[in-house]
Amino acid sequence: MYNEKIETMPREELEQLQVEKLQSTLNRVYRNVEFYKKNFDAHSVNIENISSLNDLKELPFTTKEDLRGAYPYGMFAVPLRDIVRIHSSTGRTGKPIATGYTRNDLKNWSEMVARLMAAAGLSDNDFIQIAFDYSMFTGAFGIHYGAEKLGASVIPSSSSKKIQEQILIMKDYKTTVLVSSPGYASAIASNLKEMDIHPDELNLKFGIFGAAPWNEKIRSTIEEQLHINAYNTYGINTLVGPGAAGECEEKCGLHVNEDHFIVEVIDPESGESLPHGEEGELVFTTITREGFPLIRYRTGDLSSIIEGKCSCGRTFLRIQHVGARTDDMIVVKGISFFPIQIEDILKKAQDTKPRFRIVVDNVDGNDTLDVQVEVSDSLFADEVKKLVELKAFISNTILSELGISAKVTLVEPETLRTEGKNAKVFIDNR
Repeated sequence: MYNEKIETMPREELEQLQVEKLQSTLNRVYRNVEFYKKNFDAHSVNIENISSLNDLKELPFTTKEDLRGAYPYGMFAVPLRDIVRIHSSTGRTGKPIATGYTRNDLKNWSEMVARLMAAAGLSDNDFIQIAFDYSMFTGAFGIHYGAEKLGASVIPSSSSKKIQEQILIMKDYKTTVLVSSPGYASAIASNLKEMDIHPDELNLKFGIFGAAPWNEKIRSTIEEQLHINAYNTYGINTLVGPGAAGECEEKCGLHVNEDHFIVEVIDPESGESLPHGEEGELVFTTITREGFPLIRYRTGDLSSIIEGKCSCGRTFLRIQHVGARTDDMIVVKGISFFPIQIEDILKKAQDTKPRFRIVVDNVDGNDTLDVQVEVSDSLFADEVKKLVELKAFISNTILSELGISAKVTLVEPETLRTEGKNAKVFIDNR
């Protein structure tokens, strides 16, 4: 364990620590964040009365819409001079959500990631190849500084390199840990075959995967193809990035770093808290974030809290793998987007109708995106050149605006209707 004292703290002591940190956070946001002061006052919340974890339900939720409404710096709880890092993510409307970090936030974030790496069996002897894109997205940076905190050697290969280059780096630098999306790992496995490189010729031992939904079937396939142990990690930009939760070597749920977060599961419709074991929407409260604290933040991710203790000895609560969401956000190869963004792109193309379907699949371990679009009869009756140009326009616009490659399939009118009803806009076959 990276921090055995904290990670094995008795539940009673841990919950008392959480309450103390929660009270401090509530006082800070009430003083320094206008949104929270107004929100608490509007709900007649007296923060002095929040004296136990059971009192959390008295606090109102924070949503993505709240964060977008405060863009860019309205949710920051410290002066801008104390912010040393800014990350951001886009959402349904394309409007970013900016998150700020103080030096202490970065220090805590690094330890969170280091803990989860140690829990998966990594050490300062490892060479960790980070195949996430280094950008406003938190993934690469969070893993990078956590790995350095652990004392491991970091290989910041990014995801912008060609797969073959990633493999050569992996081979030459004797990489022992791959960090990427599960789909990217599957693509590496496929390319190993094409390059006639056996997995045992590499030094790979572990894989830390996130930024996209995956399941036990995909885990088994990746482990078999790359001859590694694959571990899941959980984190979102608005919370902190990677490091909120992750698997230990037992692979029986993701341990939440509870000295930094309070986790709840609620009914997505009623907002009522659910008991351990029941699936609902994950809600996180940050209790150490200085720059960008969040109170009862609705993540939109569906999961449940696992009952009972983990045999690894850690006392932190565990959550099940996140495989679905309450909203219509789609995640492919670590990139998040919404159907409405595809619709906006299609409106820019001529001869298209608003009816479309997004189909995501996994072929040989690689996530694929197929955007099926109904077009007018006149276009099908026209020359092939126009069809080709339309497909190219749509696929190029998706790539430039969303950053993801998509196959575009043009279909005749009414093709996407079924028994007089509109077909599902999104189908996930992974």
